[in-house]
Amino acid sequence: MTLQNRIRELRARFQLTQQQLASKVGVTRQTIAAVEKGEYVPSLLLAMNICREFDMSVEEVFQLQGESE
Repeated sequence: MTLQNRIRELRARFQLTQQQLASKVGVTRQTIAAVEKGEYVPSLLLAMNICREFDMSVEEVFQLQGESE
């Protein structure tokens, strides 16, 4: 299973750079870049903080792919 996300798309919509989003949620720009690429699975707290910045639910930003039925 992999965790897909819409962070890049949402950053563009909200006109935020990776650095600006990182500063708002308390991580480095590199962490945001790694999450966007799927190279890093964020902690629940980080995922929730990201979603709060976009005023969206976790399910609207993150999707679990390859889940067995």
